[in-house]
Amino acid sequence: MTDKRNFEIIVDTELPGTPERVWEAVTAGTPAWMFPTDEWPAVRTVEEYPAHLVSRMDGPDGWFNQLEHVLEPLDGGRARLHYVHSGIFAEDWDQQYDGASKHTAFYLHTLGQYLQYFDGKPVVFTDVQAPASSATPDGFVRLKKALGVEAAAAGSTVELELDGVGKLSGEVDFANENFLGLRTADTMYRFFGRNAFGATVGMTVHDFSGSGDSETTAKAWGAYLEKVYA
Repeated sequence: MTDKRNFEIIVDTELPGTPERVWEAVTAGTPAWMFPTDEWPAVRTVEEYPAHLVSRMDGPDGWFNQLEHVLEPLDGGRARLHYVHSGIFAEDWDQQYDGASKHTAFYLHTLGQYLQYFDGKPVVFTDVQAPASSATPDGFVRLKKALGVEAAAAGSTVELELDGVGKLSGEVDFANENFLGLRTADTMYRFFGRNAFGATVGMTVHDFSGSGDSETTAKAWGAYLEKVYA
């Protein structure tokens, strides 16, 4: 942390995909594991396919947001990723840094899940936000209890029957106090306890079934979250 409120988040990890596949995922394929970024006015200041990519956004008064990916091939069709997210937070530095660093770990885990199970499949992406009443200290705990997974650890098998949503049969692929990942045969569900960072609980659905409909998904999950936080 500096007086200029700069930040830097660095992660070194291995991913179950070649550098070429990782490059595709972090450029054109972000809706499959994170969220659509095609409307961001980022400039690729370094573009050395498939080894080194730097995307940067600049704003007034020295503000910037930059993502760097350095990729190296590994045996078995895997890649080593050196990831650096840097920039400037305008306010609430500690809370923003805490939230961004923890989101990064979850997003990169989800990237690995995508590459391992769904790489290259068309996706229907849906973002759903819980109501304002979820922005309480126990907001995310309430959701996990409603889902019936409050004690589930990563690797646990789940069979859920959710009112208005239907049956979910799959695996918990990520679980901690702030985030939850559920993966079925054709869909990844990501749940975000952003109540810990001053926002509402949220979720994303990454549907690879070939028959997904974002409007229907948003309506069903939106109604479910309304009931959880009524």
